[in-house]
Parts: sequence; C-alpha cells; structure tokens
Amino acid sequence: MRIPARSVCTAIRDDIVSGAFERGSRLTEEQLARRYGVSRVPVREALRTLESEGFVVTRRHAGACVAEPTEQEAADLLEIRLLLEPLGAARAAQRRSEAHLKVLRGLVRLGQDRARRGQGEDLRSLGAWFHETLAQACGSPGLTALLTQLRHKIAWMYTVERPARPVEAWAEHGAIVDAVARGDAERARALTALHAERTTGAHRLRIPTGVRVSQHSVNTAGDRI
Repeated sequence: MRIPARSVCTAIRDDIVSGAFERGSRLTEEQLARRYGVSRVPVREALRTLESEGFVVTRRHAGACVAEPTEQEAADLLEIRLLLEPLGAARAAQRRSEAHLKVLRGLVRLGQDRARRGQGEDLRSLGAWFHETLAQACGSPGLTALLTQLRHKIAWMYTVERPARPVEAWAEHGAIVDAVARGDAERARALTALHAERTTGAHRLRIPTGVRVSQHSVNTAGDRI
C-alpha cells in the first residue's frame, strides 16, 4: 500500500512542531523514509509541501533542513493571528453549518465542565479542537488552510501558559459560539479579536531542543492537517 504524502507530511510536521527535529537540522529523504517506514517518494512530496509552508528550507550543499525562524518572524505570527482569527469567526457566523454549531457547542460544554474541575490538560486539547472547528466553519478552504497553518506555526514557536481564570476563558468561547449561531458576524469578529488579544500575552517563545532519535511508523488511519 502506498502511504499518501499527506500522511507523511503530517508526521514530519508534528515532529518539527514537537521539537523532535531541532531547528536547522538536516532532513534527508533516506532518514525520514526509515523513520516513518515509507518510501522516499512521499517523503520528497511532503518536504516540498513543508517548504511551501515555511517549516523546511533547502540549503546549498545541505539539502532540506528545518527552518530557523527569527524572533521577529515569531512575533509576526501573533500579529497575523490577531487579524485572521477574527475574520474567520466573522465568516463562520455567515457560513457555518448546523454540524459545526453542534460540535462547537459540545466543546464549550466540555470546556466549561473541565474548567470547573481544574482539568488543565484536557482544556488545552479542547481549546485546540475548538479553534480548529471554528476555522473549518468559516466556509473558505483557503482561509481554513491559513488558520490551520498559522496554528501549527504558533505551536512550534511558542508555549502557552494556562489561563489564570479558565472558566472565564471558556465563557468567552461560549459567547463567540452564540454570536456565530445568531449569524452576527460583527459581534463574532469583535469577541474573537478580544479573546485573541487577551491570550497573546500568555505566549512564550520556545527554547529550541535537541533532536530525539526514536523511530515510529506513520499512522495511516487518518490525518490531522
């Protein structure tokens, strides 16, 4: 069975974001094919995609390497987030489906419950799922792709401190969903802008870590793009 390049791309991106591959380290086709248990063809395609996304660069005499964003480039990501996330929420208010609303409301209920219980690790994954669903609800594949790529890059460059008042943070999520459900694009935009601005201060630049050498196979059951 031929492993799709999309699955390989997801696996490599996840390892870059998690720090398994240090910024600036080489990424050879042979090394990656062996690590993920695939041929070099999907690896080659995946590296081209990751280069277009800014996770990989090609250097003379070295080939593909993990990119090394500057602090300014990292700061730019947060500024771009302040522009794109409110736009995505406004579009979601205009184009969301009932299925999107059902998922968003369910996530808010879970988030509020976990916040009251103080289950921080659950809140982190629920928050990522919430923003991913909100991005999908905007009804624009191009904008959804930009928001998804932005989320991956921010996770790569920053750690995010847990909110001091998680119940209030999930109340903000709930208010955004209410605005989206009512089709109030301007309120959804404004609430999301306030939420994004408030959480910007919780982001801390990551200190690059070394390369980890554990090997694993690509999970072909589904992609997390």
